Amino acid sequence: MGFDVKPKFVTFDMNGTLIKFSINDTMREVLGDRLPAEAADEYLRICKAYRIDECTGAYQPFHQVVARSMERASRYVGLEYREDEARAVYERIPTWGPYPGVTEALNRLAEEVPLVIITNSDTAHAVRLAENLKAPFEVVISAEEMGVYKPRLRAFEYMFDKLGVTPDELVHVSASPMYDHRPAAIMGIENKVYMDRGWEHDEHWLGYERITDIADLPVLFGLPRP
Repeated sequence: MGFDVKPKFVTFDMNGTLIKFSINDTMREVLGDRLPAEAADEYLRICKAYRIDECTGAYQPFHQVVARSMERASRYVGLEYREDEARAVYERIPTWGPYPGVTEALNRLAEEVPLVIITNSDTAHAVRLAENLKAPFEVVISAEEMGVYKPRLRAFEYMFDKLGVTPDELVHVSASPMYDHRPAAIMGIENKVYMDRGWEHDEHWLGYERITDIADLPVLFGLPRP
């Protein structure tokens, strides 16, 4: 278990991997009593699917991704859609913080190899969320900068060009096989780490190292556990 060659960069997905992506809790809070208990789980399930769907077409700002997915989910479950609620959900995103242990693990790893973020956030949100991690990042690449969202392959092509690297010079870390590890594997990134947060099913055939504790990440690079 681990990587034999030191990469030029370790690249990270941010929301849901490092930052606790609390969008479901936020939607429950913002919608409040308007979201009936019997419809809530289905609303949140289909809203996630619509977010992915909205990310795979022509680029649009993330506030529109949030709004369109909430609008479509509302229609799906027969709920009145309100634009101000979608805006309220979007505006809370920069307040979200890291999962336990993330800041410590990132700072430990940064002593060994440069860290990079590639995120589906807008630029302003990406900067603020990265600041919430309290760790040194060489580069923060946003979807707004790329003009495309993961899982689009162009996102990874952009990252290679921006960093001036080939796929074998990176280790990519994400909690999402769907958004990250599938396209990363297609684009030739062999060294991958699946930070299993329970969001998705393990897709071990993609050839990643699977961890469930972020403290194990520096260990994969030969650093002793603190």
